[in-house]
Amino acid sequence: MELRKDPITRSWVITGDDVAESGPRSETFCRFCPDSSAPAQVISSVTGIDGLAWSARSVVHPAPLYRIEGEPGRRGDGIYDRMRSVGAHEVLVENPRHDGQLWNSSDAEIEQFLLLAAQRIQDLKRDPRFKYVSVFKNHGPDAGQEFEHPNSQLTATTFVPRRVLYELRAGRDYFAQKERCVFCDILSQEERQNLRVLEIRGDYVAMCPYAPRVPYETWIMPRSHEASFERTGLRGSGILRDFAALLRRTLQRIRAVTEEFHLVLHTSPNSLHGSESLGYWKTIDEDYHWHVEILPILGAKARSYTFKEVYYSPLTSETAVQRLRDAKIEV
Repeated sequence: MELRKDPITRSWVITGDDVAESGPRSETFCRFCPDSSAPAQVISSVTGIDGLAWSARSVVHPAPLYRIEGEPGRRGDGIYDRMRSVGAHEVLVENPRHDGQLWNSSDAEIEQFLLLAAQRIQDLKRDPRFKYVSVFKNHGPDAGQEFEHPNSQLTATTFVPRRVLYELRAGRDYFAQKERCVFCDILSQEERQNLRVLEIRGDYVAMCPYAPRVPYETWIMPRSHEASFERTGLRGSGILRDFAALLRRTLQRIRAVTEEFHLVLHTSPNSLHGSESLGYWKTIDEDYHWHVEILPILGAKARSYTFKEVYYSPLTSETAVQRLRDAKIEV
């Protein structure tokens, strides 16, 4: 595996000659269950509840795209750039129970998983090689789900993903003009208009964005300004409980529409080791705002969601919010 940079879009692409598998891996045993006969290599765990040895744990991905050893060795190939796929690739086991999904677990269990994610991001940001740490969940065959056991994944990379760079630039430019966070201004307007707000729980808001990329796209954001998810998560006991409850309830609503989705945590890049050439980190604590993006996958669609990078959603956010509000929620 190696990383190659597209000189037009400036996106880094990981490529190799491995044969990709489709759908969750079918195994006679589950390496992530507590009684596995062939357990995965554990990196970190958080304390168990209800008498269990652990509530959530991070393990080495059995077929990692990024490996922790060595230096990136960025080099030129004519006009192109390439480097080794140095980084980290972990599976975040959300629950010891094989059926303990985020939408049917207790809020306390989900909170422990979120705490684990915050701990892993903070730990990996101590490594100056890593510019960004991504946490994401792919659920369903069409979403690229790899394992049956409830899990998310984490990657630490030597570059910042392009989508996050777009957000960083937009946030920086908005702050330079108005000295305000664009995400905070969006939240303020959405709460005032109440046209696209799905639910408010404590300090957290679930909402459908004004310009959705896909039908029923939903964001969850803290109402208090904070650029870094891990700073929020590690601030004190119980700080993530309302977020856990809102995440559970939002996923239940999404699953009333479709069982397949992508979920991505957007947090600040690694600002512990500032770049001398890039300016994105200089006002990062003021101009960025962490959030979770959920992109449902609908099986049947009349047209492609994208056309030359212009997204097409056959459903407005206002209609999506009404339908999601009406979805049945389990208490």
